[in-house]
This record gives sequence, structure tokens and C-alpha cells, in this order.
Amino acid sequence: MRRLMLALASVTTLAMPPVRVLHGQDAGRIQLDTFSLANGLKVVLAPDHSTQVVTVNVWYNVGSRNEQAGRTGFAHLFEHMMFQGSANVTKTGHMSMVEQAGGQLNGSTQDDRTNFWEVLPSNRYNMGLWLEADRMRSLAINQANFDNQRETVKEERRLRIDNQPYRGAFLKGVTSPFDTGTCFAYGHELIGSMTDLNAGKVEDVKAFFDLYYAPNNATLTLVGDFDPAEARKLVNDYFANIPRAKEPPPVSCDVKFNAGEKRETVIDAKATLPALLRVFLVPEYRNPDHAALELLATILGGGESSRMNRAIAREAKAALATQVGLDVTGPHRGPSTFAALAIANQGVSTDSIDKLMSAEIAKVVASGVTDEELSKARNSKRASALFGRQQSLNTAESIQAANMFLGSPNAVNTDLERYMKVTKEDIKRVAQQYLRPDNSTVILIKPPEGPRP
Repeated sequence: MRRLMLALASVTTLAMPPVRVLHGQDAGRIQLDTFSLANGLKVVLAPDHSTQVVTVNVWYNVGSRNEQAGRTGFAHLFEHMMFQGSANVTKTGHMSMVEQAGGQLNGSTQDDRTNFWEVLPSNRYNMGLWLEADRMRSLAINQANFDNQRETVKEERRLRIDNQPYRGAFLKGVTSPFDTGTCFAYGHELIGSMTDLNAGKVEDVKAFFDLYYAPNNATLTLVGDFDPAEARKLVNDYFANIPRAKEPPPVSCDVKFNAGEKRETVIDAKATLPALLRVFLVPEYRNPDHAALELLATILGGGESSRMNRAIAREAKAALATQVGLDVTGPHRGPSTFAALAIANQGVSTDSIDKLMSAEIAKVVASGVTDEELSKARNSKRASALFGRQQSLNTAESIQAANMFLGSPNAVNTDLERYMKVTKEDIKRVAQQYLRPDNSTVILIKPPEGPRP
């Protein structure tokens, strides 16, 4: 696994038919047509007629980073609320209409964005557009729906976090480097506080929706078998009369790199083995150093043959498993995290794991990586990007990510280049710059002492 985080609300990956792959000079390029409506909705069209499938994909520029103290959990709550019906759709209608048409759908929330999508037969993609427009315009926000979905979120937390070993400590750990006073945006958990949700009123939820789930805060992307002229007309017919909202307030995040190592011990009631999580502060996704950091994460902890897994799990037999990941709670437009996790074997202390992990990082800092390791990491990144293009949903998500995190949907066609240009010197430099003890937070995760009930 390349990411450490076990997603709270994951996007389902569909085995959809491949999108068109070009050859020669334009190999792999996605042909894009972009425009905006008067109400601010940004639209990206990527027609492909090789298969009779269309992905309708909406990204809202809202995630947990946009929440305020005392009002956390609203972004994740709306991942659920958006399926509770709208003016012309019943409470269960959105899902049933898509499924009856032979399509699939889902949504997810990350720190910086919330997405919703439908993958439909190409002769029914207009329904996906209509459904997205109807809930953008007239989502059913009432006390009954709020109460119901608030309980759903609370149950999700109990099942996916509170009753899972290491999960709660991990989620706490990746927010620990951010001071809630200077960077509340990334200093609280995505799922939010249950206390805040319990205290929330339906008026608060409605105000959050009105501000963030509006056309001027959204990007609509279509990928697949459609006629661009027809798509433009449908988008205009369905979305143009949705009023724009006022502009959301800017998000601020002030952090200090190399501010000194922080250590914390967490007792995990569900854990049976100790574990150690080391989190480093790193810059935002679009920073020039990001590509080298991502390849470094792959080399250190991406898979069975990675450095940490070989040295700590297979050779020293000190860990049951190790993982390393960058942007572990999703890409950020602000400071982010590079995290390394190791779950100790029976009888191995967290101090021993800490020393072994630190030793592997120190080797990279001192000696860098090999040509073979860099080539393998590049190939892994290239394969992931190209295979992703075989699914219309993944292509739509890549376009959206390029637009949000790199500033233009067209960056989807050039982003891979920065990874292919990374050198061994780049990787050694970023390891020295960011993987410093004084730039880290260490979470020692321990099981409770004494017999279990």
C-alpha cells in the first residue's frame, strides 16, 4: 500500500472499460475542453468514444480544512447528507436511479476536497448531470435527515476508528504536527468531533451547505462517450440557473518546520502489539520537492521490497509490518505529512522499532538511494498513472486533482514529468531537509497493561 491511511469514506475503484490511449507524440494525453458558467461553475470535458461509458464527477472545494473550531465534522457529514434527497429526488432516489440505469456511484471526503461521482452508460449520463444539479440546488436539509446522518457518522466512527486497533492513534498522530491555534485546518481529524456534531443545529448545517456546496465552489468533469456540444447544452440547462454563493473565507495554516521533536505515548485499548508512528512536516502538493518525497516514500516503505520492510520486518524480524506514505490524509494545498508506521513483533519494544526506523532514515540522509531503487520507484509511479487512465473514473479524478492541486486541469498531461525528472541527488536532498528528528512527531502506541477483559 502506498498510503498509510485507511480511508474513512473511500472511493470505490471500478473496473470500467479503458479510455482511449493515444500513440506517438500524443501518447497518453487527455484531450480537454474547459469552460465556466456565469454562476462560477467550472466544467472540464474529456470526450472519449472508445467505450459507451461516461463518468460524471463533481469536486467541491471543501473538506475538513474549511471547518471552524466547535463546528468540526460537517464536511464528512455532507458526504452522507448529499444522498438524502432533494427537491425532485426522494431520500433513496439518487442511488436507486443510478443503479437501475446500470451505473455506479459514490463520494468521499478528504482534508481539502469532497467528491461525488456517477459512472453511467453513455445514453444515461444526462441523468447523472441532472441528479448532481438537483442536489446542488435543493438538497433536503432538515432535522430528520440531519439527526439520521449524524447517527450514521457516529456509528461509522465507532466501527471504523474506535473499535479498530491503531486507527485512532494513527489519525491523531497525523494531525499532531499542526498546532490548532495556528493551523486548525489540518490540526483536527477529518471525521470531526462527536461533541461538535452533537452540539450542531440544523441551521449550522444549512449555512455550511449554502456556503460551500455552490456552483462557484465546484468543478464538474465529464469523461467518456459523449458529444461535447450536447454536454455543454445539458450542463447549461441543468446548472446555469443555480445561484452562486458568497465566496468562502480563505484558509490559513502557519507551521514551523524543524521546531523540535515532539513525542507522545498513546495507550490503544484495541492494540495487542506496540507500534510506532513517526510523522514529518513536508510542503504542499505543488511544491517542487513533492515528487522526490513521494518517490522516497515508495523506496522507504512502499511494498514488500522497500527498505524498511526488508530491514525491519524481514531481516531484523522486529516488526509485523511497516508502511511509509506521503500526504496520508490526501493531498494538501498547505503543509502536509510524510509518515512512517511500524507495528512491532511480539516482545519487541517501541524503542527498538524507533532505533531501527531512525537508522533506515539516517542511511538515506547520509548515502541517498541507488539507481535501481530510483528506477523502480519511477516505474511504479509511471505504471500507476498509466493504468489509472484505463478507467474513466480514475481519469476524471486525475483531472480534478490536477485542477485543484496544480492549478489547471491541463496539468494532468504534464504532472508525471516531474517524477521522471527526479534524481538521486534530489532524493538525498529532500531526505536531509525534511526527514530530520527536529522536524518530526513521534507517537508511541502501546497496548494496555494487564489482562484483557
